Amino acid sequence: MTSVSYATTGGREIAESGHPLDPLTAAEIRSVTRMVRTRPEVNDRTRFVSITLLEPAKHAVQAYPEKPCPQRDAFIVLRQPDRKTSYEATVSLTGSQITSWRQVPDVQPAITLEEFMACKAVVREDERWRSALHDRGVADVEETVVDAWTVGHHREDGRFDDRRLAHALTFVLDGEGDNPYARPVDGLRVLVDLDEMSVVDVEDRGGPPLPPHAGNYTEDLIGREDNWTPVDRVRDDLHPIVLAQPEGPSFRVDGYAVEWQKWRFRLGFTPREGLVLHQLGFSEKGRTRPVVHRAALSEIFTPYGDPGLVHSHKQAFDEGEYGAGYMVNSLSLGCDCLGDITYFDVVVHDDRGEPITIRQAICMHEEDYGVGWKHTDFRTGDAVTRRARRLVVSTFSALGNYQYGYFWYLYLDGTIEFEVKLTGMISTGTVAPGEKPVYGTLVAPGLYGPNHQHFFNVRLDMCVNGNDNSVYEVNSELAPPQDNPFGHAWLARRTLLATEREAQRTIDPAHGRHWLIVNPNVRNRLGEPVGYKLAAGANVLPIQAEGTEAHRRAGFAYKHLWVTAYDPAQLYAGGDYPNQHPGDGLPEYAKADRPLDNTDVVVWYTFGDHHVVRPEDWPVMPVTTVGFQLKPFGFFDGNPALDVPAPTPHCAPENSPHTDTDDGRNQR
Repeated sequence: MTSVSYATTGGREIAESGHPLDPLTAAEIRSVTRMVRTRPEVNDRTRFVSITLLEPAKHAVQAYPEKPCPQRDAFIVLRQPDRKTSYEATVSLTGSQITSWRQVPDVQPAITLEEFMACKAVVREDERWRSALHDRGVADVEETVVDAWTVGHHREDGRFDDRRLAHALTFVLDGEGDNPYARPVDGLRVLVDLDEMSVVDVEDRGGPPLPPHAGNYTEDLIGREDNWTPVDRVRDDLHPIVLAQPEGPSFRVDGYAVEWQKWRFRLGFTPREGLVLHQLGFSEKGRTRPVVHRAALSEIFTPYGDPGLVHSHKQAFDEGEYGAGYMVNSLSLGCDCLGDITYFDVVVHDDRGEPITIRQAICMHEEDYGVGWKHTDFRTGDAVTRRARRLVVSTFSALGNYQYGYFWYLYLDGTIEFEVKLTGMISTGTVAPGEKPVYGTLVAPGLYGPNHQHFFNVRLDMCVNGNDNSVYEVNSELAPPQDNPFGHAWLARRTLLATEREAQRTIDPAHGRHWLIVNPNVRNRLGEPVGYKLAAGANVLPIQAEGTEAHRRAGFAYKHLWVTAYDPAQLYAGGDYPNQHPGDGLPEYAKADRPLDNTDVVVWYTFGDHHVVRPEDWPVMPVTTVGFQLKPFGFFDGNPALDVPAPTPHCAPENSPHTDTDDGRNQR
């Protein structure tokens, strides 16, 4: 098939798959659904939880197009509420047939958006819930928002056995456009069976009164008299920043294939992971040298540290229980993305298996990134400066009250960076007038934000100049006393992570710990193996102790680095089905203790944000960022950005006091 791409009002939509790694098209999703509906187990109540491309084997993709991939397959996960059963299926799109079908016992697939919406309707019909709201002085129960949360895994609670469940939390509105998180109903939690769509239990322990103030943040509502914000109007002294690329961007796009400067890669997208980068490599001297075969966020884990009724169950796996791709936003020019933008539409589906196109879901653009490199000869005053630039590929997902931005950055010097931008709203609780919360921070009278953490795990299927790689841990240590008479000499000591049991590590800032992924079979001109360095950013570990629910279910978060032998079936740090599961994923994968030296390896990196809420996080949080970098370490024979041309003169007005001088002193 030939690749056909065309511009739409939303973005670039790929009309027909042209490469084995291209995401499923709307037509392919419809075809899959038609075939699956021929099965006797499927009826009108069957929920299509997931329809995704079953990616071809790694060796087959790498051999393409010289050798054609054998066929194009889709992988399907379904939930049958009538039988309370879950199924997996594989459909051959090439052969137009179902090639595998099996019931998967003792699992709960991710909860669909339609189930969450139906949950809200079921709760609103329950008389116990209505009575609880009336007891709290809520006259109109329709002026409420019901948020459904997954329940975690509680072995001691018999209500959870073999049922597909969600906890429903309630918030009260005060007019159209009001922020519901300003008035949470504390002490009230509803347990809903999502297969039966019935209320299992209503727990009402009473609670403090509703907070008295609104928490609105939109331009038309921040001036409301009852609003608790530090401002009452929008600023009028911000001058516009105009970005222009009169010759257009420096990248080229063909379907999902992207070329920018010396970088080459393919865009991918799945409903669970969201944005995926495939076959990321650097072109040098006429050939593309591979670095990463597949890079994607594999799980998000958000544990709360508050024992209260409405917070104690909050241990969300935002990918495996909800789906970061399903919740992706349609992005807006000038707000989410700035500059000369190229958008890509993505296709997901509803729980009936019908495709849904999300316009402008992926944003790609270039950014100036300040000084890339510079040297001034203090003897002569001669200065040479080159500007840095990066390619930005990003999406945003709205996962309940939180919004996560996922940003991949590629730099001219061969650096790869992944960054998560956290914003949105805190999940709130109430306290009695005059009291201070024990497990959180007061953000408005009677309203607090509970302590919590966010952990992100990125799966990196490495192929540094080839599939056979090794991983070393590097720690900086003082030289032994006999070699270090003045006490200031230190060395960087490398230790091979030879097996999966050895390759479970945490950061160590005191020793500058980082990790090298090298190809021992390829040497640079200095005789050293080519490699990339995984450089950690700010990071934390979970507060929850060993043996807790969080530790059992999210064991991956308790180590920052994991390395496993390549297995195409092992994609998710928290396991395939974390919803209501006691624990799976990386700790189980690594039990095999497979050898890792000079073989096909996958690097998993976990990084976290430790959120002790601030008053400044209300009513909407300023962005905070976490992430990591992959930096070339001996991959090149020198600085690969030496060939970046000198910057062109700026176009500041001649009468501006900030116009750059000829010696470039104002460049930063």
